[in-house]
Amino acid sequence: MEKLIGRVAEVQELMRCFNSPRSEFAIVYGRRRIGKTFLVNSVFAGKFTFVFTGSHKAPKSRQLELFAKALMRFGGLSYMPVVDSWYHAFDALELMIENMGTNEKKVLFFDEMPWIDTYNSEFVSAFEDFWNTWAALRDDVFMIASGSATSWMVNNIVDNQGGLHNRVTSSIYLRPFSLTECEMYLREHQCSWDRYAIVQCYMCLGGVPFYYSLLDYKTDLATNIDDLFFKPKSKLMNEFADLYNVLFTGAEHYVRIVKLLAQHRQGMTRTEIAKALGVNGGGLTRRLENLENCDFIMHYSQFGSKKKGAIYRLTDYFTLFYLHFIEPAPKGQSQYWRQHMGERAVQVWQGLTFELICLTHVEQIKKGLGIAGVNTTESCWRSQAAGNEPGAQIDLVIDRADRYVHLCEMKFISSPFTITKDYEELLRERLWLFREKTGTRKSLFTTFVTTFGVKPGLHSCIVDQQLTLDDLFG
Repeated sequence: MEKLIGRVAEVQELMRCFNSPRSEFAIVYGRRRIGKTFLVNSVFAGKFTFVFTGSHKAPKSRQLELFAKALMRFGGLSYMPVVDSWYHAFDALELMIENMGTNEKKVLFFDEMPWIDTYNSEFVSAFEDFWNTWAALRDDVFMIASGSATSWMVNNIVDNQGGLHNRVTSSIYLRPFSLTECEMYLREHQCSWDRYAIVQCYMCLGGVPFYYSLLDYKTDLATNIDDLFFKPKSKLMNEFADLYNVLFTGAEHYVRIVKLLAQHRQGMTRTEIAKALGVNGGGLTRRLENLENCDFIMHYSQFGSKKKGAIYRLTDYFTLFYLHFIEPAPKGQSQYWRQHMGERAVQVWQGLTFELICLTHVEQIKKGLGIAGVNTTESCWRSQAAGNEPGAQIDLVIDRADRYVHLCEMKFISSPFTITKDYEELLRERLWLFREKTGTRKSLFTTFVTTFGVKPGLHSCIVDQQLTLDDLFG
Protein backbone atom coordinates (compact mmCIF):
# COMPACT_ATOMS: atom_id res chain seq x y z
CA MET A 1 0.00 0.00 0.00
CA GLU A 2 1.13 3.56 -0.72
CA LYS A 3 2.80 5.36 2.17
CA LEU A 4 0.55 7.54 4.34
CA ILE A 5 1.72 11.17 4.27
CA GLY A 6 1.10 13.42 7.26
CA ARG A 7 -2.04 12.78 9.35
CA VAL A 8 0.08 12.16 12.46
CA ALA A 9 -2.50 13.42 14.96
CA GLU A 10 -5.28 11.52 13.19
CA VAL A 11 -3.37 8.24 13.28
CA GLN A 12 -2.62 8.72 16.97
CA GLU A 13 -6.29 9.31 17.71
CA LEU A 14 -7.38 6.20 15.79
CA MET A 15 -4.86 4.10 17.69
CA ARG A 16 -6.02 5.60 20.99
CA CYS A 17 -9.54 4.42 20.21
CA PHE A 18 -8.28 0.99 19.13
CA ASN A 19 -6.35 0.51 22.38
CA SER A 20 -9.10 1.91 24.58
CA PRO A 21 -10.52 -0.40 27.28
CA ARG A 22 -14.06 0.51 26.21
CA SER A 23 -16.08 0.51 23.01
CA GLU A 24 -15.41 3.56 20.85
CA PHE A 25 -17.37 5.30 18.12
CA ALA A 26 -15.26 7.49 15.83
CA ILE A 27 -16.26 9.43 12.76
CA VAL A 28 -13.80 10.37 10.03
CA TYR A 29 -15.16 13.02 7.74
CA GLY A 30 -14.07 15.65 5.24
CA ARG A 31 -14.57 16.63 1.63
CA ARG A 32 -14.48 14.21 -1.30
CA ARG A 33 -11.01 12.98 -2.39
CA ILE A 34 -9.35 14.08 0.85
CA GLY A 35 -8.14 10.59 1.88
CA LYS A 36 -10.57 9.39 4.55
CA THR A 37 -10.77 5.81 3.33
CA PHE A 38 -7.04 5.69 2.66
CA LEU A 39 -6.30 6.85 6.21
CA VAL A 40 -8.48 4.18 7.84
CA ASN A 41 -7.24 1.43 5.52
CA SER A 42 -3.62 2.42 6.13
CA VAL A 43 -3.99 2.22 9.90
CA PHE A 44 -6.09 -0.94 10.14
CA ALA A 45 -5.05 -3.03 7.14
CA GLY A 46 -5.51 -6.69 8.13
CA LYS A 47 -7.31 -5.77 11.38
CA PHE A 48 -10.87 -5.19 10.16
CA THR A 49 -13.66 -7.30 11.61
CA PHE A 50 -16.24 -5.92 9.20
CA VAL A 51 -16.23 -3.36 6.38
CA PHE A 52 -19.21 -2.02 4.50
CA THR A 53 -19.22 0.78 1.91
CA GLY A 54 -22.40 2.56 0.91
CA SER A 55 -23.30 2.64 -2.77
CA HIS A 56 -24.01 6.06 -4.29
CA LYS A 57 -27.68 6.51 -5.27
CA ALA A 58 -28.42 2.81 -4.80
CA PRO A 59 -31.88 1.98 -3.35
CA LYS A 60 -32.35 0.46 0.07
CA SER A 61 -32.77 -3.06 -1.37
CA ARG A 62 -29.39 -2.89 -3.11
CA GLN A 63 -27.67 -1.45 -0.03
CA LEU A 64 -29.01 -4.34 2.06
CA GLU A 65 -27.91 -6.86 -0.55
CA LEU A 66 -24.36 -5.47 -0.46
CA PHE A 67 -24.46 -5.54 3.34
CA ALA A 68 -25.46 -9.22 3.25
CA LYS A 69 -22.53 -9.95 0.92
CA ALA A 70 -20.17 -8.23 3.37
CA LEU A 71 -21.59 -10.38 6.19
CA MET A 72 -20.96 -13.50 4.16
CA ARG A 73 -17.39 -12.45 3.38
CA PHE A 74 -16.29 -11.29 6.83
CA GLY A 75 -18.31 -13.91 8.68
CA GLY A 76 -16.85 -16.74 6.61
CA LEU A 77 -20.34 -17.91 5.65
CA SER A 78 -21.10 -20.27 2.77
CA TYR A 79 -24.43 -18.54 2.11
CA MET A 80 -25.67 -14.97 1.90
CA PRO A 81 -27.93 -14.04 4.84
CA VAL A 82 -31.37 -12.66 4.09
CA VAL A 83 -31.76 -9.16 5.55
CA ASP A 84 -34.89 -7.20 4.63
CA SER A 85 -34.43 -4.20 6.94
CA TRP A 86 -31.58 -2.36 8.60
CA TYR A 87 -32.74 -3.59 11.99
CA HIS A 88 -32.33 -7.18 10.79
CA ALA A 89 -29.01 -6.28 9.15
CA PHE A 90 -27.57 -5.06 12.44
CA ASP A 91 -29.02 -8.10 14.23
CA ALA A 92 -27.04 -10.28 11.82
CA LEU A 93 -23.89 -8.23 12.42
CA GLU A 94 -24.26 -8.64 16.18
CA LEU A 95 -24.64 -12.41 15.76
CA MET A 96 -21.57 -12.58 13.50
CA ILE A 97 -19.41 -10.79 16.08
CA GLU A 98 -20.75 -12.80 19.03
CA ASN A 99 -19.91 -16.04 17.22
CA MET A 100 -16.25 -15.01 16.91
CA GLY A 101 -15.55 -15.86 20.53
CA THR A 102 -12.55 -13.52 20.89
CA ASN A 103 -11.82 -10.65 23.26
CA GLU A 104 -9.80 -8.66 20.70
CA LYS A 105 -11.06 -5.25 19.65
CA LYS A 106 -13.50 -5.54 16.74
CA VAL A 107 -12.92 -2.85 14.13
CA LEU A 108 -16.09 -2.08 12.17
CA PHE A 109 -15.73 0.34 9.28
CA PHE A 110 -18.79 1.87 7.59
CA ASP A 111 -17.51 3.91 4.66
CA GLU A 112 -19.63 6.51 2.82
CA MET A 113 -22.29 6.23 5.51
CA PRO A 114 -24.39 9.10 4.07
CA TRP A 115 -24.99 7.04 0.93
CA ILE A 116 -26.43 4.20 3.02
CA ASP A 117 -29.14 6.43 4.47
CA THR A 118 -31.55 6.36 1.53
CA TYR A 119 -35.07 7.82 1.67
CA ASN A 120 -37.22 6.16 4.36
CA SER A 121 -34.54 3.53 4.95
CA GLU A 122 -34.61 3.79 8.78
CA PHE A 123 -30.84 3.30 8.67
CA VAL A 124 -30.02 5.94 11.28
CA SER A 125 -32.61 4.70 13.78
CA ALA A 126 -31.45 1.10 13.28
CA PHE A 127 -27.84 2.16 13.78
CA GLU A 128 -28.82 4.04 16.95
CA ASP A 129 -30.43 0.87 18.25
CA PHE A 130 -27.37 -1.20 17.35
CA TRP A 131 -24.98 1.14 19.13
CA ASN A 132 -27.04 1.94 22.23
CA THR A 133 -28.43 -1.50 23.01
CA TRP A 134 -25.48 -3.66 22.00
CA ALA A 135 -22.14 -2.17 20.94
CA ALA A 136 -21.88 0.52 23.63
CA LEU A 137 -22.56 -2.07 26.33
CA ARG A 138 -19.48 -4.05 25.34
CA ASP A 139 -15.83 -3.10 25.69
CA ASP A 140 -14.45 -4.58 22.47
CA VAL A 141 -16.11 -2.67 19.59
CA PHE A 142 -14.48 0.12 17.62
CA MET A 143 -16.96 1.59 15.15
CA ILE A 144 -15.55 3.91 12.48
CA ALA A 145 -18.01 5.83 10.32
CA SER A 146 -16.82 7.85 7.35
CA GLY A 147 -18.41 9.97 4.65
CA SER A 148 -17.75 12.74 2.16
CA ALA A 149 -21.15 14.38 2.60
CA THR A 150 -19.88 16.40 5.53
CA SER A 151 -23.20 18.14 6.18
CA TRP A 152 -24.91 14.74 6.60
CA MET A 153 -22.19 13.55 8.97
CA VAL A 154 -22.49 16.69 11.08
CA ASN A 155 -26.29 16.85 11.14
CA ASN A 156 -27.01 13.14 11.62
CA ILE A 157 -24.05 12.01 13.72
CA VAL A 158 -22.08 14.85 15.32
CA ASP A 159 -25.06 17.07 16.17
CA ASN A 160 -27.59 14.25 16.49
CA GLN A 161 -30.22 15.17 19.08
CA GLY A 162 -31.78 11.71 19.19
CA GLY A 163 -30.39 8.32 20.12
CA LEU A 164 -26.85 9.18 19.00
CA HIS A 165 -26.63 12.37 21.04
CA ASN A 166 -23.17 12.50 22.65
CA ARG A 167 -22.42 8.93 21.53
CA VAL A 168 -19.49 9.86 19.27
CA THR A 169 -16.32 9.36 21.29
CA SER A 170 -13.91 10.70 18.66
CA SER A 171 -14.44 13.13 15.80
CA ILE A 172 -11.66 13.24 13.20
CA TYR A 173 -11.97 15.89 10.51
CA LEU A 174 -9.53 15.59 7.60
CA ARG A 175 -8.50 18.93 6.19
CA PRO A 176 -6.73 19.44 2.87
CA PHE A 177 -2.95 19.06 2.85
CA SER A 178 -0.85 22.08 3.68
CA LEU A 179 1.97 23.14 1.35
CA THR A 180 4.38 21.18 3.53
CA GLU A 181 2.34 17.98 3.24
CA CYS A 182 1.98 18.42 -0.52
CA GLU A 183 5.74 18.78 -0.79
CA MET A 184 6.20 15.65 1.31
CA TYR A 185 3.82 13.77 -1.00
CA LEU A 186 5.60 14.94 -4.13
CA ARG A 187 9.06 14.14 -2.76
CA GLU A 188 7.85 10.68 -1.76
CA HIS A 189 7.01 10.16 -5.44
CA GLN A 190 10.39 11.46 -6.61
CA CYS A 191 8.99 14.73 -7.96
CA SER A 192 11.75 17.33 -8.31
CA TRP A 193 9.63 20.49 -8.75
CA ASP A 194 10.87 23.48 -6.76
CA ARG A 195 8.67 25.27 -4.24
CA TYR A 196 7.65 27.97 -6.69
CA ALA A 197 6.19 25.29 -8.99
CA ILE A 198 4.58 23.48 -6.03
CA VAL A 199 2.80 26.69 -5.01
CA GLN A 200 1.55 27.14 -8.57
CA CYS A 201 0.30 23.56 -8.50
CA TYR A 202 -1.40 24.21 -5.15
CA MET A 203 -3.22 27.17 -6.71
CA CYS A 204 -4.89 24.74 -9.14
CA LEU A 205 -5.33 21.59 -7.05
CA GLY A 206 -5.34 22.83 -3.47
CA GLY A 207 -4.39 20.27 -0.86
CA VAL A 208 -6.49 17.35 -2.15
CA PRO A 209 -4.27 14.22 -2.12
CA PHE A 210 -6.20 12.39 -4.84
CA TYR A 211 -5.48 15.11 -7.38
CA TYR A 212 -1.75 14.82 -6.72
CA SER A 213 -1.90 11.06 -7.31
CA LEU A 214 -2.93 11.80 -10.90
CA LEU A 215 0.17 13.86 -11.72
CA ASP A 216 2.97 12.70 -14.00
CA TYR A 217 5.97 13.63 -11.87
CA LYS A 218 8.43 13.19 -14.73
CA THR A 219 7.10 16.13 -16.71
CA ASP A 220 6.45 19.81 -16.01
CA LEU A 221 3.50 21.48 -14.31
CA ALA A 222 1.97 23.05 -17.43
CA THR A 223 1.78 19.66 -19.18
CA ASN A 224 0.14 18.15 -16.12
CA ILE A 225 -2.49 20.90 -15.89
CA ASP A 226 -3.36 20.47 -19.57
CA ASP A 227 -3.53 16.69 -19.17
CA LEU A 228 -5.77 16.89 -16.10
CA PHE A 229 -8.18 19.59 -17.23
CA PHE A 230 -7.98 20.68 -20.85
CA LYS A 231 -7.25 17.67 -23.04
CA PRO A 232 -10.26 15.81 -24.49
CA LYS A 233 -11.44 13.16 -21.99
CA SER A 234 -9.07 14.53 -19.34
CA LYS A 235 -8.99 12.80 -15.96
CA LEU A 236 -10.79 15.59 -14.08
CA MET A 237 -13.13 16.72 -16.86
CA ASN A 238 -16.28 16.02 -14.82
CA GLU A 239 -14.84 16.62 -11.38
CA PHE A 240 -16.63 19.89 -10.69
CA ALA A 241 -20.14 18.53 -11.26
CA ASP A 242 -19.35 15.28 -9.47
CA LEU A 243 -17.85 17.10 -6.51
CA TYR A 244 -20.91 19.20 -5.69
CA ASN A 245 -23.53 16.62 -6.64
CA VAL A 246 -21.97 14.01 -4.37
CA LEU A 247 -21.53 16.35 -1.41
CA PHE A 248 -24.73 18.37 -1.41
CA THR A 249 -28.43 17.80 -1.89
CA GLY A 250 -29.65 20.58 -4.13
CA ALA A 251 -26.14 21.12 -5.49
CA GLU A 252 -27.28 23.91 -7.82
CA HIS A 253 -27.90 26.22 -4.84
CA TYR A 254 -24.37 25.67 -3.57
CA VAL A 255 -22.89 26.21 -7.01
CA ARG A 256 -24.67 29.59 -7.21
CA ILE A 257 -22.97 30.66 -3.98
CA VAL A 258 -19.47 29.60 -5.00
CA LYS A 259 -19.85 31.18 -8.45
CA LEU A 260 -20.84 34.44 -6.80
CA LEU A 261 -17.91 34.35 -4.40
CA ALA A 262 -15.56 33.48 -7.27
CA GLN A 263 -16.52 36.81 -8.84
CA HIS A 264 -15.74 38.66 -5.59
CA ARG A 265 -12.29 37.40 -4.64
CA GLN A 266 -11.92 39.91 -1.79
CA GLY A 267 -14.96 38.38 -0.11
CA MET A 268 -18.56 39.33 0.65
CA THR A 269 -20.63 39.76 3.78
CA ARG A 270 -23.67 37.57 4.33
CA THR A 271 -25.88 40.57 3.62
CA GLU A 272 -24.14 41.15 0.29
CA ILE A 273 -24.48 37.47 -0.63
CA ALA A 274 -28.18 37.42 0.24
CA LYS A 275 -28.84 40.56 -1.79
CA ALA A 276 -26.91 39.33 -4.84
CA LEU A 277 -28.66 35.93 -4.84
CA GLY A 278 -32.08 37.24 -3.87
CA VAL A 279 -32.34 34.73 -1.02
CA ASN A 280 -32.18 34.92 2.74
CA GLY A 281 -33.16 33.10 5.89
CA GLY A 282 -32.20 29.72 7.25
CA GLY A 283 -31.63 28.12 3.86
CA LEU A 284 -28.77 30.47 3.02
CA THR A 285 -27.31 30.12 6.50
CA ARG A 286 -27.38 26.33 6.28
CA ARG A 287 -25.72 26.31 2.86
CA LEU A 288 -22.98 28.67 3.99
CA GLU A 289 -22.37 26.45 7.03
CA ASN A 290 -22.26 23.31 4.88
CA LEU A 291 -19.81 24.89 2.44
CA GLU A 292 -17.61 25.98 5.32
CA ASN A 293 -17.77 22.53 6.92
CA CYS A 294 -16.39 21.12 3.67
CA ASP A 295 -13.58 23.71 3.44
CA PHE A 296 -15.04 25.30 0.31
CA ILE A 297 -15.45 28.69 1.93
CA MET A 298 -14.22 30.41 5.08
CA HIS A 299 -15.47 33.40 6.99
CA TYR A 300 -13.46 35.71 9.15
CA SER A 301 -14.35 38.79 11.12
CA GLN A 302 -13.42 42.36 10.38
CA PHE A 303 -10.87 43.90 12.73
CA GLY A 304 -12.48 45.07 15.95
CA SER A 305 -15.73 43.16 15.39
CA LYS A 306 -16.19 39.46 16.16
CA LYS A 307 -19.56 39.08 14.46
CA LYS A 308 -20.69 42.15 12.55
CA GLY A 309 -19.70 42.28 8.91
CA ALA A 310 -17.93 38.91 8.72
CA ILE A 311 -16.40 38.28 5.30
CA TYR A 312 -16.99 35.05 3.36
CA ARG A 313 -14.38 33.98 0.81
CA LEU A 314 -14.24 31.04 -1.57
CA THR A 315 -11.24 28.98 -0.46
CA ASP A 316 -11.47 25.83 -2.56
CA TYR A 317 -8.60 26.17 -5.01
CA PHE A 318 -9.94 23.65 -7.51
CA THR A 319 -13.31 25.43 -7.65
CA LEU A 320 -11.63 28.79 -8.20
CA PHE A 321 -9.41 27.38 -10.94
CA TYR A 322 -12.33 25.64 -12.62
CA LEU A 323 -14.58 28.71 -12.64
CA HIS A 324 -11.88 31.10 -13.83
CA PHE A 325 -10.24 29.00 -16.52
CA ILE A 326 -11.64 25.51 -17.14
CA GLU A 327 -15.35 26.32 -17.52
CA PRO A 328 -14.88 29.26 -19.93
CA ALA A 329 -12.04 27.66 -21.93
CA PRO A 330 -12.81 26.70 -25.56
CA LYS A 331 -13.15 22.95 -25.95
CA GLY A 332 -10.48 20.92 -27.68
CA GLN A 333 -7.45 23.09 -26.85
CA SER A 334 -5.21 20.42 -25.40
CA GLN A 335 -2.39 22.90 -24.65
CA TYR A 336 -4.61 25.68 -23.34
CA TRP A 337 -2.73 26.25 -20.10
CA ARG A 338 0.72 26.22 -21.70
CA GLN A 339 -0.43 28.79 -24.24
CA HIS A 340 -2.12 31.11 -21.73
CA MET A 341 -0.18 30.72 -18.46
CA GLY A 342 1.92 33.86 -19.13
CA GLU A 343 -1.04 36.17 -19.71
CA ARG A 344 -1.92 39.07 -17.45
CA ALA A 345 -5.22 37.47 -16.40
CA VAL A 346 -3.35 34.44 -15.06
CA GLN A 347 -0.87 36.64 -13.20
CA VAL A 348 -3.69 38.55 -11.52
CA TRP A 349 -5.40 35.27 -10.57
CA GLN A 350 -2.13 33.94 -9.14
CA GLY A 351 -1.68 37.08 -7.05
CA LEU A 352 -5.14 36.77 -5.53
CA THR A 353 -4.75 33.04 -5.01
CA PHE A 354 -1.41 33.56 -3.26
CA GLU A 355 -3.24 35.82 -0.81
CA LEU A 356 -5.65 32.94 -0.19
CA ILE A 357 -2.75 30.55 0.41
CA CYS A 358 -1.44 32.93 3.06
CA LEU A 359 -4.88 33.10 4.70
CA THR A 360 -4.99 29.30 4.93
CA HIS A 361 -1.40 29.07 6.22
CA VAL A 362 -1.60 31.52 9.11
CA GLU A 363 0.03 29.08 11.53
CA GLN A 364 3.07 28.87 9.26
CA ILE A 365 3.16 32.68 9.03
CA LYS A 366 3.05 32.96 12.81
CA LYS A 367 5.86 30.45 13.11
CA GLY A 368 7.93 32.41 10.59
CA LEU A 369 7.35 35.59 12.57
CA GLY A 370 8.42 33.87 15.77
CA ILE A 371 5.02 34.28 17.43
CA ALA A 372 3.72 30.72 17.22
CA GLY A 373 3.17 30.67 20.98
CA VAL A 374 1.37 34.04 21.12
CA ASN A 375 -2.42 34.15 21.28
CA THR A 376 -3.67 35.92 18.14
CA THR A 377 -6.86 36.81 16.31
CA GLU A 378 -6.90 36.86 12.53
CA SER A 379 -9.23 39.20 10.68
CA CYS A 380 -9.54 41.50 7.69
CA TRP A 381 -10.18 45.23 7.51
CA ARG A 382 -12.12 47.39 5.09
CA SER A 383 -12.55 51.15 4.89
CA GLN A 384 -14.92 52.61 2.33
CA ALA A 385 -13.85 55.67 0.34
CA ALA A 386 -15.60 58.85 1.46
CA GLY A 387 -15.14 62.26 -0.08
CA ASN A 388 -11.43 62.95 -0.55
CA GLU A 389 -10.55 60.08 1.76
CA PRO A 390 -9.45 56.93 -0.12
CA GLY A 391 -10.73 53.46 0.59
CA ALA A 392 -8.45 50.71 1.83
CA GLN A 393 -8.49 46.98 2.46
CA ILE A 394 -6.18 44.64 4.32
CA ASP A 395 -6.90 40.95 3.76
CA LEU A 396 -4.93 39.63 6.71
CA VAL A 397 -4.60 41.38 10.06
CA ILE A 398 -2.89 39.42 12.84
CA ASP A 399 -3.84 40.95 16.17
CA ARG A 400 -1.54 39.76 18.95
CA ALA A 401 -2.46 39.51 22.62
CA ASP A 402 0.83 41.26 23.50
CA ARG A 403 -0.45 44.47 21.86
CA TYR A 404 1.13 44.25 18.42
CA VAL A 405 -0.73 44.10 15.12
CA HIS A 406 0.65 42.76 11.83
CA LEU A 407 -0.82 44.34 8.69
CA CYS A 408 0.08 41.77 6.05
CA GLU A 409 0.86 42.41 2.39
CA MET A 410 1.07 39.31 0.18
CA LYS A 411 2.78 39.34 -3.22
CA PHE A 412 3.33 36.50 -5.69
CA ILE A 413 6.13 37.39 -8.08
CA SER A 414 8.95 35.47 -9.75
CA SER A 415 11.70 37.73 -8.33
CA PRO A 416 12.34 39.82 -5.20
CA PHE A 417 9.59 42.44 -4.84
CA THR A 418 10.59 46.07 -5.38
CA ILE A 419 8.88 48.80 -3.34
CA THR A 420 8.63 52.05 -5.27
CA LYS A 421 8.29 55.55 -3.86
CA ASP A 422 4.58 55.64 -4.72
CA TYR A 423 3.96 52.26 -3.12
CA GLU A 424 5.78 53.30 0.05
CA GLU A 425 3.55 56.38 0.28
CA LEU A 426 0.48 54.17 -0.24
CA LEU A 427 1.57 51.88 2.60
CA ARG A 428 2.18 54.80 4.94
CA GLU A 429 -1.21 56.28 4.09
CA ARG A 430 -2.82 52.93 4.81
CA LEU A 431 -1.08 52.69 8.19
CA TRP A 432 -2.39 56.12 9.11
CA LEU A 433 -5.90 55.29 7.89
CA PHE A 434 -5.98 51.99 9.79
CA ARG A 435 -5.00 53.66 13.05
CA GLU A 436 -7.38 56.55 12.47
CA LYS A 437 -10.41 54.38 11.62
CA THR A 438 -9.89 51.61 14.18
CA GLY A 439 -8.66 53.79 17.03
CA THR A 440 -6.14 51.13 18.01
CA ARG A 441 -3.23 52.10 20.22
CA LYS A 442 -1.30 48.94 19.54
CA SER A 443 2.01 48.93 17.70
CA LEU A 444 1.56 48.33 13.97
CA PHE A 445 3.92 46.21 11.86
CA THR A 446 3.91 46.26 8.07
CA THR A 447 4.55 42.61 7.26
CA PHE A 448 5.29 41.30 3.79
CA VAL A 449 4.82 37.70 2.64
CA THR A 450 6.38 37.28 -0.80
CA THR A 451 7.77 34.50 -2.93
CA PHE A 452 11.42 35.59 -2.84
CA GLY A 453 11.52 38.47 -0.39
CA VAL A 454 11.59 42.25 -0.66
CA LYS A 455 14.45 43.77 -2.65
CA PRO A 456 16.58 46.06 -0.46
CA GLY A 457 16.30 49.66 -1.58
CA LEU A 458 15.55 53.25 -0.71
CA HIS A 459 11.87 52.57 0.01
CA SER A 460 12.04 49.08 1.57
CA CYS A 461 12.44 50.49 5.09
CA ILE A 462 8.63 50.62 5.32
CA VAL A 463 8.73 46.83 5.76
CA ASP A 464 9.06 45.77 9.40
CA GLN A 465 9.12 42.00 8.82
CA GLN A 466 9.16 39.82 5.75
CA LEU A 467 8.55 36.15 5.02
CA THR A 468 9.11 34.09 1.88
CA LEU A 469 7.85 30.86 0.31
CA ASP A 470 10.12 28.84 2.57
CA ASP A 471 8.23 30.16 5.62
CA LEU A 472 4.88 29.11 4.13
CA PHE A 473 6.26 25.59 3.82
CA GLY A 474 6.74 25.62 7.56
